[in-house]
Amino acid sequence: MQTFEELGVREDLLRGIKEMGFEAPMPVQEKVIPVLLHGDHDLVALAQTGTGKTAAFGLPVLQRIDADRREPQALILAPTRELCLQIAGDLADFSKYTPDLEVLPVYGGSSIESQIRALRKGVQIIVATPGRLIDLIKRGVVKLDKVHTVVLDEADEMLNMGFVDSINDILAHVPDDRKMLLFSATMPAEVAKISKRFMHRPEEIVIGTRNEGAKNVRHIYYMVNARDKYLALKRIADNNPNIYAIIFCRTRRDTQEIADKLIQDGYNADALHGDLSQQQRDIVMKKFRDRVLRLLVATDVAARGLDVDDLTHVINFGLPDDTAVYTHRSGRTGRAGKTGVSVAIIHSREKGRLREIERIIGKKFERQEVPTPEHIIEKQLYNLADRLERVEVNEEEIAKYLPGVARKLSWLSTEDLLKRLLSLEFNRLLDYYKDAPKIDFIDEKPAKERKERKERGLVSDKEKDRRTAEAGMERIYVSAGKADGFFAGNLIELLNKYVEGKRVDVGRIDLMPSYSLFDVRKSDAKRTVAALKGAEFFGKRLFSEIASADKDYARSSERKAKPYKKSKKQ
Repeated sequence: MQTFEELGVREDLLRGIKEMGFEAPMPVQEKVIPVLLHGDHDLVALAQTGTGKTAAFGLPVLQRIDADRREPQALILAPTRELCLQIAGDLADFSKYTPDLEVLPVYGGSSIESQIRALRKGVQIIVATPGRLIDLIKRGVVKLDKVHTVVLDEADEMLNMGFVDSINDILAHVPDDRKMLLFSATMPAEVAKISKRFMHRPEEIVIGTRNEGAKNVRHIYYMVNARDKYLALKRIADNNPNIYAIIFCRTRRDTQEIADKLIQDGYNADALHGDLSQQQRDIVMKKFRDRVLRLLVATDVAARGLDVDDLTHVINFGLPDDTAVYTHRSGRTGRAGKTGVSVAIIHSREKGRLREIERIIGKKFERQEVPTPEHIIEKQLYNLADRLERVEVNEEEIAKYLPGVARKLSWLSTEDLLKRLLSLEFNRLLDYYKDAPKIDFIDEKPAKERKERKERGLVSDKEKDRRTAEAGMERIYVSAGKADGFFAGNLIELLNKYVEGKRVDVGRIDLMPSYSLFDVRKSDAKRTVAALKGAEFFGKRLFSEIASADKDYARSSERKAKPYKKSKKQ
């Protein structure tokens, strides 16, 4: 294994990273740093979250900066405010002993005036979210014509969030001969398109296997009835007394509802989603990093940039539509050489999705039974016994209180004392789980019946579920899907662009290869459909309607897509 010095890292940067506890390069750093320092071509690096990517691109970027020139020379784009701040903070720490080098984080949700003042004083490295950077470009306060290095960090996530147009606009202001680095946990087709369009003869470096999950993560799943998902979640939490986990949900509403239930049931939990103010988000994230909270219920977008190394579990309260999203989620545990567990709580109609994820990440999920009340109580009791064994006793201070307490409890035998101690801790748990049933899903529908339904052309339960809106909502169909590069962020961007008047609140989103289905409030359904009819997505004219339970959307969408694909080739 090489040292950072052998990789060519400069002395002042070596001092900075040594103080941060860096001893030997991680695999991604060992592969990437020499290429960025000494190569003359662009680079695509595929590596999981938590593998040391920031130092891999950050150290060479810092080393290539001319600190005497007070103008932007490097640009790093990140999908979220939290990741932007994390990268900027790490770069500042790395360059602690590099005089006159300034790193500026540029992001929404903070004073644009203070960012403008910092830009006018002169900075060499800008770490930015796309939206705020475009705003500053339009105001004419940031010039990128001297930028020689551009980094796209978590490129797959930026595309999922609908930033492709913003990236196009930003790169139009950067010199064509810049060096470009693209870092991504996965390599979906959309990221490959960005690479082909904007990069010059890029070298590809893969840490592990393309699109695989983190090596130190176990993947397990519990199959339950949809109505029992929350009960299963509580049992998983109770069965792991030292759990420190993020619970991922699909929608903001689900996130808040589940967090509220957990809090009411006595768990140290809270929610993190886009409806919170920036101050609220900062408070929640600080409490989670400080372990005041043990369970964080979050949407995928809100959790980006939340850098925590010691998660024991990532819990999927249902599977995401995009395998890349699952890879990002599971990669948040099992970091820095530690092991972790990625849990999926699914119902029977999600089993096909589970198999698809297995195929892409190259790992098998273990099916486990939902912990029984007896197993949970036993696990909790042994955990208490373990804590009692390891508790640190202040002999000197406690000695003066022992005689009085001993007299008070002298009538109790050792066994009675132990029973009372355990009951004090566990009466609530014992009462809650008294006569609690098993909640595993048992598929009682015979295979013969399922085959007959398929032969008769009946809509499957999975399709019915996909086409059914949640209470108070209406299901909307739109003729663009993942094969078109259409993801949740693109949908939100289209709605913001085309739907006039009051903002449309979006519920559950199902992204299919050739079409998408999503929920809006019933009062918003008609104007949403009207706005999306005839709207365009990268040259494709869209069709939209209120979803029908009897229509084969996969087949009709394929028919609609053929003329578009043909004309695109022409």
